[in-house]
Amino acid sequence: MNIKKGDKVIVLSGKDKGKTGLVQVAYPKLNKVVVEGINVHKKHRKPTQGTPEGSIVDMYVPFDASKVALIDPKTKKATRVHIQIVNGEKVRVAKSGEAIDK
Repeated sequence: MNIKKGDKVIVLSGKDKGKTGLVQVAYPKLNKVVVEGINVHKKHRKPTQGTPEGSIVDMYVPFDASKVALIDPKTKKATRVHIQIVNGEKVRVAKSGEAIDK
């Protein structure tokens, strides 16, 4: 999975197709990501002694990382990524040649 926390991504499919946001959490073992403002669900909380009126809370739900693509810093469009070694360090590079990791 080439997507990390803090990356700017665009959604490729689903109800939020075309929206962009920052990755808040990445789960590489599950191949899932949580993106700010994307895939928001409502959760109804029962009344308790602490909150006797109950509440409705917005939850960010993880979804599959294959539904998002990194945004190319040069063209501002979805791009694929490959790894290149620069000065002895691995760097993610967009297909346009622009480095994503600075």
